Amino acid sequence: MTTFSASDVPSMTGRTVVVTGANSGIGRAAARALAARDARVVFAVRDLEKGREAAAATTGHIEVRQLDLADLSSVRAFAEDFTEPVDVLINNAGVMIPPLSRTADGFELQFGTNHLGHFALTNLLLPRIRERVVTVSSNGHKVGSIDFDDLNWERKPYRAMAAYAQSKLANLLFTSALQRRLAQVGSPLIATAAHPGMAATNLLKFDGRRRVRHLVQKAAAGLFAQGDDDGALPTLYAAVARIPGDSYAGPSGFLEGRGSPKLVGRSAKARDAEVAHRLWEVSEELTGVVFPRRPLQTA
Repeated sequence: MTTFSASDVPSMTGRTVVVTGANSGIGRAAARALAARDARVVFAVRDLEKGREAAAATTGHIEVRQLDLADLSSVRAFAEDFTEPVDVLINNAGVMIPPLSRTADGFELQFGTNHLGHFALTNLLLPRIRERVVTVSSNGHKVGSIDFDDLNWERKPYRAMAAYAQSKLANLLFTSALQRRLAQVGSPLIATAAHPGMAATNLLKFDGRRRVRHLVQKAAAGLFAQGDDDGALPTLYAAVARIPGDSYAGPSGFLEGRGSPKLVGRSAKARDAEVAHRLWEVSEELTGVVFPRRPLQTA
C-alpha cells in the first residue's frame, strides 16, 4: 500500500502548474504543496480578490489569473492570454449540488462548469501542455449516468445530486477519451484523474432550505471526512506519481473516504469507451472546441 504524502512530491523547479479553483479547498492545498516544491503555480480562479488573498497566504512563486469555467468566453480569454508552456494542468474547480442554475452559455451549471468548462480549457491549452492533465472527479460518479437526450436538464425535473453525478462521470469519461487521443497521436502527455474521498471542504455546504440534509452531511463529515491537505493527496499523486495514463487515484481507506492515495477502480459506466467517444463529440459541438490538430508539446 502506498504511503504517499506531500513530502513525496519531487522538486518542481522550472515547472509551471495551472490549478483551477486554487483559491480554496483541495485546490488550494494542492497548489500550496506544489509551490512548496518550487513549482510556479498559477491560480486560475473566478474571483480574483479571493484568489489574491489565497496567493498572499501561500509561500512560493504564485500567479493569479481570472478564469470563469461557467463562461466559455472567459475560458477562451484565459487560454489566449496564457502563451507560456504548462507542465501540469489540474482541472480541480467545481460546483456541487446547487439549485438549478445555468452557465453564461446556457448549460446546466454543474455539467457546464465541472465538465464542459474543463473540456474546453484542456483542449485550448493542450498544444502548450508538456507533461500531464489531471481532472478531479468524485466517488459520486458511481451513481451517475450520461443522459444524451437531456444533458442540460431542460426537460426533465431537476435533481441536483443526479446532475452532479453526471458531471463527475463525465470527468472520468473525458480523461479516458483524452488519453486515447493522446496515445493515437503519439504524444508523451498523459491524462489522469483523482477523487478526494470525503473531504470537508467548502463544497459540503447547503442552504437553509435543506437543514436536515445539511445536519446529516455535517455529522458525516465530522466523523469520516479528511481535511483539505489530506483530501488533496490523490490529486498530487495523480499529478506527479509514476503512473500510466488514464489512472484514477483516490484514498485507500474504508470506502475510499480517507487515507493515503492509491490507484482505485471506477464504475462500469466510467469504462464505457463508446459513451466516452460520444460524450467527446457532443462536448466539441457544445463548446465549439476540438482536440488540437497542430503538434502537441513534447516532454
